[in-house]
Amino acid sequence: MSSLKYLILSIVSLVVINSAKAQTVEAEEEQKPANATPTSGQVLDKIVAKVNNYILLESDVQQAYLEAIAQSQQDFDPPSRCDVFESLLINKLMVAKAEIDSIQVTDAEVVFQADQRLTMVMQQFGGDEELLAEIYGKTADQLKSEIEDQLREQLIVQKMQQRITDGLTVSPAEVRKFYNSIPRDSLPFFSAEVTVGQIVKKPDVSQSVKNDIIAEMREYKRKIDSGESDFQTLATNHSQDPGSAMQGGELGFFRRGELAPEYEATALGLRPGEISEPIETQFGFHMIQLLERRGNTYNSRHILLRPLPSEDDIKKAERYLDSLRQQIIEEKIEFSKAAKNHSDDRPTSDNGGFFSDPQNQSNRLTLRTLEDPVLYFTLDSMKVGSITTPMRFEDEREGTKVRILFYKERYPAHRANMEDDFEKLKAATRRKKEDDILSRWFVGAKEDVFIDIDPSYDRCEVLKD
Repeated sequence: MSSLKYLILSIVSLVVINSAKAQTVEAEEEQKPANATPTSGQVLDKIVAKVNNYILLESDVQQAYLEAIAQSQQDFDPPSRCDVFESLLINKLMVAKAEIDSIQVTDAEVVFQADQRLTMVMQQFGGDEELLAEIYGKTADQLKSEIEDQLREQLIVQKMQQRITDGLTVSPAEVRKFYNSIPRDSLPFFSAEVTVGQIVKKPDVSQSVKNDIIAEMREYKRKIDSGESDFQTLATNHSQDPGSAMQGGELGFFRRGELAPEYEATALGLRPGEISEPIETQFGFHMIQLLERRGNTYNSRHILLRPLPSEDDIKKAERYLDSLRQQIIEEKIEFSKAAKNHSDDRPTSDNGGFFSDPQNQSNRLTLRTLEDPVLYFTLDSMKVGSITTPMRFEDEREGTKVRILFYKERYPAHRANMEDDFEKLKAATRRKKEDDILSRWFVGAKEDVFIDIDPSYDRCEVLKD
């Protein structure tokens, strides 16, 4: 399977693969003769649990189990198949209980996230709906509908879980107790890790280039106002945002605070159908049309044009970072302070310039988790404590940028210990406490619903107290 298709499958696999089966497996089971035998080589799915009107498929369990194994390769022992089955059954129970307790998610919440995920998928296809249909046999609208169904259940589970585990905290004493409960020969073995930071500079584009783009966008607006063209056609033909261009520039619903402040302020200052003057954000210049507002969310379309820096503009950014690098080397300014004050990459600058692992809230990363292959090979040739000279790189959304990298520290492969791995152990302690709370909740909540488990999972004894 190509890396492109694998990436897309990882985003929407449960939606694309399971949604249709969830609707048809039960009917097929009822229609199939009792003595029917599978065709040679045929893989049959089946319902392995029902919670009121909600079903759990064998394929759901299999996929979750394989993902759990993959994710635990550098963590603690993976859960058993029965552990995974119980976790998925609890999720179905939370959805059923949410229906009883009238806990719901709004259409705006679902549409907002579905639009974001569909945009991610379309970006991987370069906005080509025909390629999407060729691979999945579904149009973008059909895929979006299935994503919405899947997301609705996921959001309900999240709300229920937050309600059940509300107020959960983890103290250092609890982390130590958890650590001491693990037999020394069973402590996880962590691969080598690194701490690396960056300071990024986006080249400043000359004002004359910006003025040309503004004039081009105003010509687009004139064509729309005169009826010579329409917004969707111009966005499809000219917008440099590949994720939305094939949707006529439409971004889908976003909450306040999700998009660039300048974009949001302009969009929310428009009346539905009104088109803005060109405005600038960190991504380039936008011409915006507000489509609809729903509570705290809004839907808009835009045309994006990115001003391209000249060679002189890029060299100026390189000189700027080279000067900053020299100040750090001469200890006139700390790297983290320089990153916070001067880096144009917000996610890392807010963290003192350092890349972080969101799952463990740690600045220590395994080399295999570094998504940028250039970054991986650059570190391979660096010494700990060194800072690179300015290097150019391509940002998928913002074009050519320049950065310097700081290789702060390397941690050799080792068995888990409290001194080096406190944050990882704290995250594991929290997960265990959440699991314990959900298991206790399950004991009482299961009495409020109808649960039927396939005999193949009786061995898991999930209904026993």
